[in-house]
Amino acid sequence: MPSYSGVWTLQAQMQAVAAGTWTGQPQLFAWGSNAQGQLGLGNTTNYSSPKQVGALTGWSNLAEGGRHALSVKTNGTLWSWGSNAQGQLGLGNTANHSSPKQVGALTAWSSIAGGQYFTTAIKTDGTLWSWGYNNNGQLGQNNTTSLSSPVQIGALTTWYQVADGASFTMALKTNGTLWSWGYNNQGQLGLGDAGAYTQRSSPVQIGALTTWYQVVTSNTHTIATKTDGTLWSWGRNNEGQLGLGDSVNRYSPVQVGALTTWYQISAGGSGFTVAIKTDGTLWSWGRNNSGQLGLNDTANRSSPVQVGALTTWSKVANGESHIIAVKTDGTLWSWGQNDAGKLGLGDTVYRSSPVQVGLLTTWLTLSKMPTSGFSLAIKG
Repeated sequence: MPSYSGVWTLQAQMQAVAAGTWTGQPQLFAWGSNAQGQLGLGNTTNYSSPKQVGALTGWSNLAEGGRHALSVKTNGTLWSWGSNAQGQLGLGNTANHSSPKQVGALTAWSSIAGGQYFTTAIKTDGTLWSWGYNNNGQLGQNNTTSLSSPVQIGALTTWYQVADGASFTMALKTNGTLWSWGYNNQGQLGLGDAGAYTQRSSPVQIGALTTWYQVVTSNTHTIATKTDGTLWSWGRNNEGQLGLGDSVNRYSPVQVGALTTWYQISAGGSGFTVAIKTDGTLWSWGRNNSGQLGLNDTANRSSPVQVGALTTWSKVANGESHIIAVKTDGTLWSWGQNDAGKLGLGDTVYRSSPVQVGLLTTWLTLSKMPTSGFSLAIKG
């Protein structure tokens, strides 16, 4: 599988945080839109600069839904906050919460993903769980019944990565197979079809390959890498977000170019994609109406274009129309749409190229946030 060729001390730190062996005190910070308490700060006030979420430490894996947020701590406990009208917080009710609340008492949670109004998570035993809104079968429970508490999807113990789109889910198994379910109006499930009647309410395998490595989702398109470092895309392509040089939707995975050097990927809800190569360069394509591609303009691109000339990018996360990223020196950067201060720069001015957020050099990891209008990040 692809490897980063530069001196990347952050990679070891982030892996340690995820594994629960990081000896520092990972702190959680939030900023941006907060109408439903999704920043976890105990109120519904927007913030245009990073604010620490409580005094607790030990935060690790992060995920954002449309207006809710989740985190797995280094002790394996699961926490959620924000909008909860569809039970997406997993707390057994539909009341909003503006501060983190523990989901049950288990210490066996591993990774999480947030959709528009639902949540999916994996436990350390490899089991897959879901809860929240289920109108399109996005919970994978073979029905369309919404849930306000975690319920296991099937009985398998071989799940290792999950990604939620607006109303659909993608997941990888330990054998390298890729699976999808939920809404499929733009072919985002990658199953060769699309439309109102092609949604799936339980996991369906995409092809027969066992070489999938990483998958990310947006509202209606999907990006994935294979173990050979190749990049693949499918789903809606009206803004060129698939990176294939056109605006034609694809209903099955299609390779983006011929390169084998793609390392980390992220997809934005409004129809754009950003990726880091193994040489530490940053690339973007798709919709750019708010400067979210970081190319110092607002012109769409239908093929990958390098953002600047730096080779020091280590982690990137896309929101609905904005991006936050971490460099190898631990600095935090942002650009794109900035209503409600989601860029963390102390104002609401849009940026069309990367701007540093503060002066700290201790940022470790970012939230998965394909459909959100706020930002979460962990600092060491």
